[in-house]
Amino acid sequence: MSFKVVLSDPKTRRAYQKEVDEAASGLVGKKLGETVKGDFLGLQGYELQITGGSDKEGFPMRKDLEGVGRKKVLLSSGPGFYPSLAGQRKRRSVRGNTVSNQISQINAKIAVHGPKSIEELLGVKPKEEKKEQELSEDEKRKKKVEEAQKLSEQMTDKPKMATKAVDAA
Repeated sequence: MSFKVVLSDPKTRRAYQKEVDEAASGLVGKKLGETVKGDFLGLQGYELQITGGSDKEGFPMRKDLEGVGRKKVLLSSGPGFYPSLAGQRKRRSVRGNTVSNQISQINAKIAVHGPKSIEELLGVKPKEEKKEQELSEDEKRKKKVEEAQKLSEQMTDKPKMATKAVDAA
């Protein structure tokens, strides 16, 4: 079995995903909010804080729910439920705050940065920004369509004001 670890870097505001063997990670038994060393990901000198996760069926972990099991809880806020009306509550299934072998994805953020960059350690190439000249024909068309939509949205606002002026005359 393995975990997908989604690692967020608050400094660069980027996220990285890596699969890690469950036995080698040392994450089983850890709780949300705890910090662990990043050695299991190959990030020597880094410390990671566990911020969340979800099980194999997609049920999210909650920090305020003790244990490893899945429980039905009456929720008024996320994770697990986001109300559309003020005061709305619903009973939803969520996971406890302890990492177990039933968890498939773990979300973490970098708490302490190490000496080397994270891209270098994970072997990720930084994305290059595309220049205006290098845009393909499809991308040029998409850009024109977006500009036309913005103009049409602006135009729909202006006739409303113009009709009021015409009605008054």
